[in-house]
Amino acid sequence: MPQLIEILSSILPEVERENVASSQTLRAALSKVEMAHPGFTYEMVMGLVRKADLTVNMNESILRLQGLVNESECGDYRVTRTEDAFQELNKKSANLKRILSRIPDEITDRKTFLETIKFSYALFREIASAIKKLLDAVSEVSQYIPGAQGKQALEHRKRDFVKHSKKFSNTLKEYFKEGQANSVFVSATYLIHQTNLIMLTVKDKCE
Repeated sequence: MPQLIEILSSILPEVERENVASSQTLRAALSKVEMAHPGFTYEMVMGLVRKADLTVNMNESILRLQGLVNESECGDYRVTRTEDAFQELNKKSANLKRILSRIPDEITDRKTFLETIKFSYALFREIASAIKKLLDAVSEVSQYIPGAQGKQALEHRKRDFVKHSKKFSNTLKEYFKEGQANSVFVSATYLIHQTNLIMLTVKDKCE
């Protein structure tokens, strides 16, 4: 399961509008705890869900929240370098996550199975195009990465991203046969996580 820091990264900008200092303190504390104890964020969120006696599909929730994130507010996964290559990377990563955020509506809110197939194939083509554009943007940024070790780290992230992209593609094809929407939600959530890891790697090596 990807770290659910993605959920909090979607919510924290709302807190920041009320109190910037509190939001930054909370963000830093949660990130520190998550690094020391991977999975803490997930357990905390699920504990709150259980306490409230709610039935929540966490993967679906993560996807929907990505559509609410303002690109300029998501500083954790945004590179601050001003060169065109970095700005394109910011745009392409944000665009992919926005498209993925539409999955729950696209594949579950259709009246007939034929409509579901029609719109899901259209979404699949859009996601495939967004994935390719993100990979192209990563390749452009790689020339700015200093040193062989840094380039290798980014290449490793890129390979992981491609691997999860292929898994997502296979999962979506299985959905057309089996109709298991949650499997698509899980796979898309992993793809978002891999996208975020690419952005964090670029930030670490270039800022």
